[in-house]
Amino acid sequence: MKSRTRARGIALQALYEIDLAGHLPGVVLEERIQENELESDLAEFTRQIVNGVSPLFEILDRFIAEHAPEWPLDQVATVDRNILRIALWEFAVFGETPIKVAINEAVELSKTFGSDSTPRFVNGVLGSLAAQENELRIALKNATRGKDTPRSG
Repeated sequence: MKSRTRARGIALQALYEIDLAGHLPGVVLEERIQENELESDLAEFTRQIVNGVSPLFEILDRFIAEHAPEWPLDQVATVDRNILRIALWEFAVFGETPIKVAINEAVELSKTFGSDSTPRFVNGVLGSLAAQENELRIALKNATRGKDTPRSG
């Protein structure tokens, strides 16, 4: 597994726990980083993902729900939802990951952590979101003003 893919996988595991169990992001994140003995640059990338995504769960979920209307978000598996959140955050908020890379990485994560149908579902939803990349970027930037402070723990 490539280094940044591994960092995304660790971020996914942290976000899954935060989402499912409601544990504090800072605590969960540092535990995952220590358990996996990440190099400092990868640990920082993992932190950026978790600290970027976790305070935006509701906002990201709104955009995902709009582009996956046949799947009510409360029926989407927690792993799938967090894979989608990471990819959407990476290309629409973080802005340093090209959209094709974000989608490919999400599909790779879904092959490792999701069910058999997850890669296709993730690719479809992200393809729909990607078609409106510029609008999403603007809407997410506007929606995230004042939400730049990550939840601490």
